[in-house]
Amino acid sequence: MSRLFTPLTLRGVTFPNRVWAAPMCQYSSVDGHPTDWHLVHLGGIARGGAGAVIAEATAVRPDGRISPQDAGIWSDEQAADYARITAFIRGQGAVPAIQLAHAGRKASTFAPWRGRGSVPVAEGGWPTVAPSPVPFEGYASPAALSTDEIWTLVQDWGAAARRAVAAGYDLVEVHAAHGYLIHEFLSPLSNLRADGYGGDLRGRSRLLLEVVDTVRAALPDHVALAVRVSATDWVDGGLTVDEVADVAAALATHGVDLVDVSSGGNSAAQRIALGPGYQVPFAHAVRERSGLPVAAVGLITEPEQAEKILQEESADVILLGRALLREPSWPQRAAFELGDDIAWPPQYRTARPKPAVAAG
Repeated sequence: MSRLFTPLTLRGVTFPNRVWAAPMCQYSSVDGHPTDWHLVHLGGIARGGAGAVIAEATAVRPDGRISPQDAGIWSDEQAADYARITAFIRGQGAVPAIQLAHAGRKASTFAPWRGRGSVPVAEGGWPTVAPSPVPFEGYASPAALSTDEIWTLVQDWGAAARRAVAAGYDLVEVHAAHGYLIHEFLSPLSNLRADGYGGDLRGRSRLLLEVVDTVRAALPDHVALAVRVSATDWVDGGLTVDEVADVAAALATHGVDLVDVSSGGNSAAQRIALGPGYQVPFAHAVRERSGLPVAAVGLITEPEQAEKILQEESADVILLGRALLREPSWPQRAAFELGDDIAWPPQYRTARPKPAVAAG
């Protein structure tokens, strides 16, 4: 069996394989509630053989949404609406997972196909918050959070985690990447605070560790906990992979089971060196320093490429994004190409490829 289709167990959760769907914003929620689009989108990926399906960045409070059309889990009613989605995903043999998020200074923005920049309050937008009153280029200026407001936010993450469990999720991921609130605290580009939440790396990582502790305490022992990080800001003077690897090492002592390693998103000045698997070296560095399992993501498109990353022990999980949008059955194709055998829904088995029979 290939490494890609070897099961992985984190806490009390066994994932049938190591091809997972990365969280991908759909901008298709109504007042934070999921819709039929989410059922079909996430369910289709689960049907295609993914080992886990991570729901998009889901706001822990209304002002944490990236756009007015973003998903939320700040109410019990929202949580109840996810239950049919998690049940379908689980019924396909995949693990239902969710990413809990707050967009910080990058909240209240237009969905990509609706425009760019901040949505005015008169059009359904809202004032944004951040560690410091430093706007992201082209967006509205945020208000700096007080320590009391930070404490409330941490509790919101805990409440969202409890709702996620009630909704049927077996893996909860804290979003600390892509220029959203926790990443804004981690990065010296956006965190200019002089109190205990700023300054050196210990101060800048304080919010993340408090959120992780609160979320872990809200989860049953068997539910797995992951954190998504941006390993670098791709800007001189910004967050570095060495700093993030040190933060990941701290996460290992706070009940985190996996680190999902991405990069960028906190500065319009970033200059990303794109190429196949361009973020894999970051995943490897975080894995080496922290000792935690890691997920690699970013221009991983072919089965042999994904398998090589795992065989070289640069990562323990492969996260796919656009590849699964293009081809939700990518895991089933990959299993065939790598000579493995994974389950297909009975409704689709007539389409299952068969090995070529040699002429003789």
